[in-house]
Amino acid sequence: MILPTASSPGWPLAGAAALAYLVPVFMGRQVSGRAQRLAMTPGWLLHALALAAGVLGSTPHFGFAPALSMTLWLVLATYAVEHQVLPQMQSRGAVVGMAILAAVVVLAAAVFPGLALQERSSPWLALHLTLGIASYGLIAAAVVHAWLMGRAEQRIRQAEQVPGRLPLLALERLTFRFITAGFVLLSATLAEGWLFGEQLYGHAPRWDHKNVFSLLAWLTIAILLVGRARFGWRGRKARRVLYAGAALLLLAYVGSRFVLEVVLGRSA
Repeated sequence: MILPTASSPGWPLAGAAALAYLVPVFMGRQVSGRAQRLAMTPGWLLHALALAAGVLGSTPHFGFAPALSMTLWLVLATYAVEHQVLPQMQSRGAVVGMAILAAVVVLAAAVFPGLALQERSSPWLALHLTLGIASYGLIAAAVVHAWLMGRAEQRIRQAEQVPGRLPLLALERLTFRFITAGFVLLSATLAEGWLFGEQLYGHAPRWDHKNVFSLLAWLTIAILLVGRARFGWRGRKARRVLYAGAALLLLAYVGSRFVLEVVLGRSA
């Protein structure tokens, strides 16, 4: 397990980002949703600086915690852009939940920075990591939207009228756009891993835990998209399949690296 030194620039940046993320959590219900989202901006910017310090520093590192940190940073960026394009996208609970998660993962990335990247200097590695993290971010954004769909369906069943919210069907279409985009990038990530496995990992592709869980996640999301197109899957059934695929994807890299870095105390 590789831990940063106390002088690492990631530590003060991660601590500052975590504290900034907690500001909207304690703002209370009396403030507007817009003010709450604006309060997350300093945390998001500090989070970006902390990620840059870990990945672009003199000794770049990457592992399960930076992967989670980058994923949540992308989800927050997506959520911020959506609010500019679709002001109806409003959920105070989602903002608070993501702020708490972001505070946790940005600190976790400082504690567990992962493997030194110069040990694997393949020119394909940067593309592989970029595609993988982007697919994680899009699938995670889909999960957040699926949760919002569940909340919207619950309000409809309870005959609760919330004016100005994004219609359920529009939210559903948006969710599946994220799923489709994430599936495309996940497919590209897996294809690159199998085609250039020797350059990336120093050995031919093998059926380890990461590859098995990645393939299972890919199959699960593929089944969801086929079920949606062929059988009109939607609502609770679609959400359950999405959650299963996202859980498998989380186990693929984050889970396997967590076991290696934390449980077994190894970097490879």
